[in-house]
Amino acid sequence: MDFGHIIEEKIKQSMERGDFEDLPGKGKPLPKDDLAYVPAELRNGYRILKNAHMLPEEMQLKKEIVQLEELLSEIKDPDRADRYKRELSEKRIRFDLMMEKRKLNQSGAYRQYSHKIHRNFGF
Repeated sequence: MDFGHIIEEKIKQSMERGDFEDLPGKGKPLPKDDLAYVPAELRNGYRILKNAHMLPEEMQLKKEIVQLEELLSEIKDPDRADRYKRELSEKRIRFDLMMEKRKLNQSGAYRQYSHKIHRNFGF
């Protein structure tokens, strides 16, 4: 069953009644999509994760790397620093392997917009 005709008819009726006249943001440009720079094949998955307040695995790992780097800059005890350096190294290797496996590092779009993607996820 094709609902397109029914939907179009309902929209037309609403327009005739003036239901769309006082909508917030009328006459203003649409807000930019936060994920507009994410490759199309990843965008829906990222949007679902974002709406669920979750990060994709590679972004969670990147966040942990940034946190460890910040922590290491504050640690004065060499033994603790060594332990966190090993953990940081392991996470970087895991991140690099993940990126290689997903071939995101070969994606021109990802290379071009990765900084914007990271910024949108709070890095």
